[in-house]
Amino acid sequence: MPLFDYTNVAPKALRQPTSLAIHNDTRTDDYYWLRERESETVLTHLHAENAYTEAVMAPLQEFKEKLFQEMKGRIKEKDESVPVRDGAYWYYARYEEGAEYPLYCRKHLSLEADEEIMLDLNERAASHAYYQATFPEISDDDTIAAMGEDTVSRRLYTLRFRNLTTGAWYPDVIPNTEGGNYAWAADNKTIFYIRKDVETLLGYQVWRHTLGTDVRDDVLLYEETDDQYYLALYRMKSKKYVALLADHNGVATEYRLLDAHAPEGTLEVIIPRRRGHEYSLEHYRDRFYIVTNRDGAENFKLMQVAEDQVRDETQWQEVLPHRPNVYLEGIEVFSQYLVVQERSEGLLHIRVMPQEAGEEYYLDFGESAYTAYVGSNPEFDTTFLRYGYTSLTTPSSTYDYDMATHARTLMKEQEVVGDFEKTDYTTERLYAIARDGARIPISVVYKNDFVRDGNGPMLQYAYGSYGSSMDPTFSSARLSLLDRGFAFAICHIRGGQEMGRAWYENGRLLRKMNTFTDFIDCAEFLIQQKWTSPAHLYAMGGSAGGLLMGAVANLRPDLYHGMVAQVPFVDVVTTMLDDTIPLTTGEYEEWGNPNEESFYTYMKSYSPYDNVKPQAYPNMLVTTGLHDSQVQYWEPAKWVARLRELKTDDNLVLLHCDMETGHGGASGRFKRLHDIALEYAFLLGLEGKNQ
Repeated sequence: MPLFDYTNVAPKALRQPTSLAIHNDTRTDDYYWLRERESETVLTHLHAENAYTEAVMAPLQEFKEKLFQEMKGRIKEKDESVPVRDGAYWYYARYEEGAEYPLYCRKHLSLEADEEIMLDLNERAASHAYYQATFPEISDDDTIAAMGEDTVSRRLYTLRFRNLTTGAWYPDVIPNTEGGNYAWAADNKTIFYIRKDVETLLGYQVWRHTLGTDVRDDVLLYEETDDQYYLALYRMKSKKYVALLADHNGVATEYRLLDAHAPEGTLEVIIPRRRGHEYSLEHYRDRFYIVTNRDGAENFKLMQVAEDQVRDETQWQEVLPHRPNVYLEGIEVFSQYLVVQERSEGLLHIRVMPQEAGEEYYLDFGESAYTAYVGSNPEFDTTFLRYGYTSLTTPSSTYDYDMATHARTLMKEQEVVGDFEKTDYTTERLYAIARDGARIPISVVYKNDFVRDGNGPMLQYAYGSYGSSMDPTFSSARLSLLDRGFAFAICHIRGGQEMGRAWYENGRLLRKMNTFTDFIDCAEFLIQQKWTSPAHLYAMGGSAGGLLMGAVANLRPDLYHGMVAQVPFVDVVTTMLDDTIPLTTGEYEEWGNPNEESFYTYMKSYSPYDNVKPQAYPNMLVTTGLHDSQVQYWEPAKWVARLRELKTDDNLVLLHCDMETGHGGASGRFKRLHDIALEYAFLLGLEGKNQ
């Protein structure tokens, strides 16, 4: 029995040419009409694509369900997070057996105290096909929870309030906010929030609301007029300040602070924004710590200054100098210790420095490829550091580390239900040499019986944009691939920040092509070293990683038997020319502004949609969501249509459009496994496996 049903005829999108002209250059887009989200013709086409994918995959339906049940079966259904102490309460989330969503809970003073259920997200989600909620922000007197809810998957959160003493919901309801960007003042009645533009989906205003008053009376404190800046709002760990961060996507930052004990005040600029200066602030007693790239510190350095002199940069004193081979990611302050998270040779390191006298040191993790990170540490006056640890073979683990005694306590290792033994799997760190001599790290995991003879299947994964580092982490779902003979490789290509800030700078704007050629060079290295062969090599990436898939498919389709492109950003030029599309203008510093001819020409040279040509392409599964707020559904839909029109082979090109979700896929811890099961069934089916 064939593993795919090839008898079905793929939908054929209507060709309606639209001319798009700029810089004396005209592009013809035959499928521009697919942008009409409300059009019945568009919806009918998307439903036809889903029906075609389902029909082609029909012989694998039982296998897909088996994969889903297998992955679901590894999850401990009755589970809870490690409680975090914040003031008088321990906070945590827990799941009940069979539940899609968590309960947000707390206990007063002691973990032996009675549980208080702040929010049952299963009740809140019951009437919605999609549901996401932020963990509540709690007022200083511990009585009021503020939380955001998104029921559409457009990342427009409605801010609501609940009295944790009575359980009653306040009538105050504030729509279209930036989820999680809520900050209470110290008076237990004033809250600050970011309002989003419903068209561009950019957070652009900061408002002050007094609980119990009409939302129409809220006070506008700040409006961002430069749509290339993203806003973030939070209460600093010291609780003294409400902080507003304006971030120009790797170009400049600006902090504004407001005294949380004087909520009627204004957000005052600390260091005004200037191009090329990025910094972050952390308040500590009578001073500020400042992480800054000032004076050419590309990988950042750490400074400190007296609180009342923070605006005078001549008073800043160096704590840690700039180091060309070490990227300073961030800090965590405690009363007696300063913790620094650094990155070198592609790996994360945690450094502990006493605030006063004493020896500093690094934590030792003992694996060659891993992810370690500073966790949630809201308590200031403690010697305990909460950190997380995982690797490609180690389930996500939470530790409490006593910085005074150096005692390490494993609080929880995520349980994998079943017969999982981490010693059955091996992880390695490899290095491929790019065509320009750059040394690219690759993190690999495989089951111990994997044979390196060039015939084993391998899934190659990467992202490579926004300075986002793809660290090696554990996935219980991935075991379904490893146990069926696959090896899995994460390529830490340029465009990420694994190897420092220069790694990012050399993979964006007019150097973006390095991202794609790095991935290709990694593939050739893996083939040369007999990890796999083109007949058994597969690639996967999502969002900007989907752009990677599209570019590589055009450049070197011969290297791959199949690809999975998740919510792929593939129509780069058209999207970046349209400032009505959410997030476009804020992305100019990542991709360039195509209204400038040099950026237009460069983008056009790699934009996947614009570079589809008559040639053989790998088998492809492309996924999207109708309500995607970041990559609009029409990009993958158009791309699939053009691929089918021009490709010269008989390989599959399948589109799956989730009609109820957006960029992040399905909500709920089990629902999203259906998406993974579809992707794995596709990959394993191409390998001739259905058991």
